[in-house]
Amino acid sequence: MNREYHKWHSANLNRDMELLVFGHAGARVLVFPTSCGRFYDWENREMIQTLSHHIDQGWIQLICVDSVDAESWWNMAAHPKDKAIRHLAYHKYIIEEVLPFTEAKNKNPFVIALGASMGAYHAINIAFRFPQCFNRCIGMSGPYDFAQMSVPYSVFNWVFDYYDDNINQCNPVPLIKNSSSDQIEKIKKLEIIFPIGRTDPLLGSNEQLAEALAQKDIGHTFLIWDGFAHDWPFWQQMVLLYIGGLAA
Repeated sequence: MNREYHKWHSANLNRDMELLVFGHAGARVLVFPTSCGRFYDWENREMIQTLSHHIDQGWIQLICVDSVDAESWWNMAAHPKDKAIRHLAYHKYIIEEVLPFTEAKNKNPFVIALGASMGAYHAINIAFRFPQCFNRCIGMSGPYDFAQMSVPYSVFNWVFDYYDDNINQCNPVPLIKNSSSDQIEKIKKLEIIFPIGRTDPLLGSNEQLAEALAQKDIGHTFLIWDGFAHDWPFWQQMVLLYIGGLAA
């Protein structure tokens, strides 16, 4: 399997950023790590091995990016306004730096945003903000509404005291509710898949997301798994089922 390590200084984040590439061809899959995770987590957690057949066949190429969660949502010293600004700068890094980098290596036009837990949040959020850049987004066991997220993640408790337009751009459920008709039409072109366990405390935000998408007549696939299903062995099963889309 082709494996590449890359590092460069990001102009958008003003810091060095690292990533790993797995595979030589196929749909370009941007993989976002879990909360405060790293670009090598999917390799260490055997997710790459799980998808090795797809990668070796040239069906997909995985680009595992790093996160800046510790500088945004998990930065306890930052004001919520600054948390959101840092998160949006991360989006600029992905859209303006990572995607052109991947396209220079692989001209395949099909792009997937993928992640689990907080990585699912990243995948869904960036695909909703930049639907013209993605064809499919897959969020496994993800949180999609800050208020609901504050239950399992106390780091989001500030949402009840402060909110602005930048935070709205970072908050998937309200983002869908407040998007323009033009943006909604672009989002409708995405294939949106989000599975989660029935007893996962994040289930509520998934139900809210499904409701918000339905109200805007946006096609999506919301899947409820038995039990908690919020761990790497379950995500290995999920990713094999959904990486090729529902048609597969």
